[in-house]
Amino acid sequence: MREWDPVAAPTEELAALVRTFNLIFAADVPEDPPWRMDSFREYLAVTMPEERRICWVAEDGDELLGYASILLVGDIAVLELLVRPDARRAGVGTALLAAAARRADAEAYGSIGVEVVGDTPAADFFEAQGFRCAFVEMRNLLDLSTVNWEQLTGLAKGVGSGYRIEYHHGGPPEELLDEYARAKATMRLNPAYELELRPSSYDSERLRASLATLRARGLKPYVVLAIHEQSGAVAGLTEVVVPAQRPTRADQYDTVVVRTHRGYGLGRALKARMLTELRTDEPQLEDVQTWNAVGGEAMRRVNDELGFKPNREWREYEADVSDVLRRLDAAS
Repeated sequence: MREWDPVAAPTEELAALVRTFNLIFAADVPEDPPWRMDSFREYLAVTMPEERRICWVAEDGDELLGYASILLVGDIAVLELLVRPDARRAGVGTALLAAAARRADAEAYGSIGVEVVGDTPAADFFEAQGFRCAFVEMRNLLDLSTVNWEQLTGLAKGVGSGYRIEYHHGGPPEELLDEYARAKATMRLNPAYELELRPSSYDSERLRASLATLRARGLKPYVVLAIHEQSGAVAGLTEVVVPAQRPTRADQYDTVVVRTHRGYGLGRALKARMLTELRTDEPQLEDVQTWNAVGGEAMRRVNDELGFKPNREWREYEADVSDVLRRLDAAS
């Protein structure tokens, strides 16, 4: 096992990692599209200005067995750990976890978090290592070949009077960044989002940096906004990115309707408008993935109406770095 730098890595090592990713995902989430080399180096290497990612690979001769990274962000080290199916239960995952936990400890991070796909061996692995499940949500998939586009166009227009819906390729316009960030900040009122392992930005400066980082990583952002016409406030928003590394699947990020503007059909209209625009701007898309918190009934009903189907649980686990190291030392 060795620390690995995607910036300096030879192209053949990146290609080997793509092949390893595809072996892992084909075994664990076979419904997911394969990874490509397009902007793969940038996807692994680029971070927000105040964040750092540290990576490791596990090898047996010329064979790549696994990959791990920690993203040092805020007060938590966000872990990604992947082991090739035929190399599991041989200590590869444990060795990668140990390297990541020791580095997090050396960097003075007290907590480590990881996102795990339900019904895969990863859940059992992390629970055995003392990680606690902090948050559960359901991934939903929309197969675009099944969409009734005429009906969807109607849903995109179904908003209460006093609001207009705007579509923006590349992110919100500069003049709306402050309002946009204020709308996103209302998500922090929801205690379900206490453990933040995904990118989200709640002020205009961080939002600018986040959009620049997405583009540099090969992720094309799209946003749809609901504008309250009387006040000019951003009443709601939905965000999607289309990754160069897996361009047939769009990835839904935040969807927010500000509390004082709920009840006017904005959530449904925002997501429906996004789908109609993506059909034109990203014709290669085959499906869209989105998530909703278990118990989040309002957005679940919207997703159901748009044709999304529940697919898999996604779980966020966390642990104290000191506890992880203690367990690993005791087992060695």
